[in-house]
Amino acid sequence: MSYAKKFKVEPKSRVKLDTIDANSKGEEKDKESAQPTLAKYVKRLAELQYLMYAENKRSFLVILQGMDAAGKDGTINHVMSVMNPQGCRVFGFKTPSTRERSHDYLWRIHAATPPKGYVTIFNRSHYEDVLVVRVHNLVPKEVWSRRYDEINNFEKLLADNGTHIVKFYLHIDKDEQLARFKQRFDDPSRHWKISESDYSERKYWDDYQKAFEDAISNCSTKYAPWYIIPSNRKWFRNLAVSQILVETLESFNMKFPAPTVNIEEIRKKYHAAVKDEKKNG
Repeated sequence: MSYAKKFKVEPKSRVKLDTIDANSKGEEKDKESAQPTLAKYVKRLAELQYLMYAENKRSFLVILQGMDAAGKDGTINHVMSVMNPQGCRVFGFKTPSTRERSHDYLWRIHAATPPKGYVTIFNRSHYEDVLVVRVHNLVPKEVWSRRYDEINNFEKLLADNGTHIVKFYLHIDKDEQLARFKQRFDDPSRHWKISESDYSERKYWDDYQKAFEDAISNCSTKYAPWYIIPSNRKWFRNLAVSQILVETLESFNMKFPAPTVNIEEIRKKYHAAVKDEKKNG
């Protein structure tokens, strides 16, 4: 099954998150049987990222969004950590600094977009400016509502200049979020993830769902599509995301660049050097 086709939000379609099963596992049987397939995609992902870095003709922006505890960090760790750091960067966008607030909301985002040859992963993104600012009334409706068009224009600018964009909404349900919050309490190594807002924000669950629905519906485009990934099952989330990333990268038909030197001449020099070292060694 192509999860790109199954989970892609077509442009101008309306999203209703409560109609999407966050517990879905597609056509997969279970975690154990899916592991070999996941391993294959992750290995291929590393190969394709290496090819992109070598080709140096385009860039790739991956955006991860979701409710708290949806698995953004986990997706990066289990799917994308195979990428060579020399050609891959991760940015996490938190509350804007004083300097960032003195600019337009896209200023800090644009500065973090990938150069040619690079993959960049956004853990949260410019979409926070149509999510949290809306839910908490940080700016008036006439301000955040026009940002959908501004975001589409911004992403079109990136696409027109060689940046391919995919956006993942990691879809969990409210019960799963609560269970993951409990895991943070039970595991000392996750205590650092606990924040005071974890529970205070849950009362805004429905508001956030509506905000996400509108953001995804208004901003899934041909050049920057949204994918809604059922994420209650972490292993299935990883499988679906990795498959979509691989299929997207393979669609670029990338090729290694031609050598910049005469390979045969260099080969002759190599063999001559080896022969000379053996003779004198």
